[in-house]
Amino acid sequence: MAKTKLEYIWLDGYKPTQSLRSKTKIANNFSGKLEDCPMWSFDGSSTEQAEGNSSDCLLKPVAIFPDPDRKNAFLVMTEVLNADGTAHESNGRSTIEDDDNDFWFGFEQEYFLWDPEIDRPLGFPAEGYPAPQGPYYCSVGGKNAFGREIIEEHLDICLEAGINVEGINAEVATGQWEFQVFAKGAKAAGDQIWVSRYILERTAEKYGLSINWHPKPLGDTDWNGSGMHANFSNEVLRTCGSKETYESICEAFGPVVKEHIEVYGADNDKRLTGAHETQSIDKFSYGVSDRGASIRIPIATVENGWKGWLEDRRPASNGDPYKIAARIITTVKTAEVVA
Repeated sequence: MAKTKLEYIWLDGYKPTQSLRSKTKIANNFSGKLEDCPMWSFDGSSTEQAEGNSSDCLLKPVAIFPDPDRKNAFLVMTEVLNADGTAHESNGRSTIEDDDNDFWFGFEQEYFLWDPEIDRPLGFPAEGYPAPQGPYYCSVGGKNAFGREIIEEHLDICLEAGINVEGINAEVATGQWEFQVFAKGAKAAGDQIWVSRYILERTAEKYGLSINWHPKPLGDTDWNGSGMHANFSNEVLRTCGSKETYESICEAFGPVVKEHIEVYGADNDKRLTGAHETQSIDKFSYGVSDRGASIRIPIATVENGWKGWLEDRRPASNGDPYKIAARIITTVKTAEVVA
């Protein structure tokens, strides 16, 4: 009888930032299809998702990927449900209103490779600082690029798993990297970001390192923070050919700054200061090719006759892509009424 490992992945209930959890289920003669992944359960009292006297929470499989890093294995992304089958309050995926997959998302996930022995980024000395940032962005060579073997391994695993990684690069700070994921459908984009985060965490384990998702892990210094820029479009943005429509959609984001920032990641105020290619957290702006704006209108969109996408540069590296996408969709749909 063939045995298959199903790694069930979910988000816990920790606040303000949820963490990844997973456990392995052994299946017999598994087909490899999502519909054949059974519902499972876990002890929610150990993950801040239930009380001890009624601790069962359910795991509903929502996406499946081959696991190239383990033999006879699959990665199964799940949603957390209450025991009665309703969505748990920690379940951001259930809040997305995009059943027709009209919205496409491309997330630019930044992060730091972190050395737990010195509690600093990989490539940093135990005390003091390396040379100022500048030579590390898209760098090559052992003097400026740190952890490339981890990054390459992560990329290979993601691609073999069928995750649509669009690219990788070293970022501005020492030990800081980025990967980009694109998917048609907000839920699919969120699924792929979370599974790729899981793969990255697990890959770093092999090297005795961790991943720091904090948007400003080096505190009040001149070192860049980490974001997760959200590129998005729907049929209107992809086809309208109208500068006025784009401006109308951008304007709709202005009155709901608070609602967006609330779901764009904890401690984002430490990153969105108006410096380091960011707009201040309490302000809103948009502009063509403006990386200091809240929302950037890519030059490619303009050159394509105002047909393309927008980039919200405010989401933090530790933000939940499900909640970010849900909030963007709500705002854009509101704008379309008056566009």
